Amino acid sequence: MNSATTPGAHFPPAIILMGLMVSLLMCGCGRGSEPEVRVGTHVWPGYETLFLAREKGFFGETAIRLLELPSASESIRAFENGSVDVAALTMDEALRLAARGLEPRIILIMDFSNGADVILARPEIRDLRGLKGRSIGVESNALGAYMLSRGLDSVGMQTSEVRLVPLLIPETETAYLQGRVDAVVTFEPYRSRLLGAGARMLFDSRRIPNEIADVMIVRRDFLDKAPRGLRRLVAGHFLALDRLTTDREEAAQVMALREQVSPANFLASLEGLRLPDRAENRQLLGPGKAVLVEAMSRLQQEMRKHGILQTESDPSILLDDRFVREVAP
Repeated sequence: MNSATTPGAHFPPAIILMGLMVSLLMCGCGRGSEPEVRVGTHVWPGYETLFLAREKGFFGETAIRLLELPSASESIRAFENGSVDVAALTMDEALRLAARGLEPRIILIMDFSNGADVILARPEIRDLRGLKGRSIGVESNALGAYMLSRGLDSVGMQTSEVRLVPLLIPETETAYLQGRVDAVVTFEPYRSRLLGAGARMLFDSRRIPNEIADVMIVRRDFLDKAPRGLRRLVAGHFLALDRLTTDREEAAQVMALREQVSPANFLASLEGLRLPDRAENRQLLGPGKAVLVEAMSRLQQEMRKHGILQTESDPSILLDDRFVREVAP
């Protein structure tokens, strides 16, 4: 063999050894690195645990970036186009993303709506039947369409009997106050503010228990790319729930900021939510997930009946309990 082509022929053994060590270290760093965890969120009391976790340093040094988006529709769009790999959305939105082939996986149940989602109307409209022929502001591509269809269905009405005005959720408050619509489908913090302005509540999520849940979804192909980051994200949520229990007033000071309400009003808005803890999440997402699967199946059936979902699938394949299993009790 020609010495000019022999590896290391012109370098001392110590230099060769040093080069090998550097190469091994570089390879090791490459294997150990994870991509940034980009989380799409919009204003909703149940999502504020993530911002409390960030404020209190519960994510540690993990590369977690919370993207604040203006509405659920924008959070869905960000997940669809790959701008985020994780999103906080409602269960029905997760089911629709699954039907479109996006392969979301639910790794955390953040909350169940128990009165926080509402249909509000002008004081002279006394009940849901009074909405016939009236204008209703609704975010038609997200949860609003489902809430409206369920509300109208409860009194034997259809959406064709009302006049829909497409609005993003933050626009519902302004449209109502300016008199551009007769009613709105909205949620906290706009619910509390509009009730304070004299709006009448016609329907809320207490009428459809366990049908509206907020979940954290992850792209299936991202689960194995950033397991440490996702584990830290889930753990941060639960640490924030702990802080909300142990130091409620201080936590509310932080969590009320994005909602643009007082800490007292923020705590009041939480009364319309149920926030599952670690143990309940393990039960809901783990081997005993029959209760959640049954609720998701009912939700799919309702969505199909109202034309919101075109196909149904096995909801159990969407549930992944690996991260709630691994967080400390």
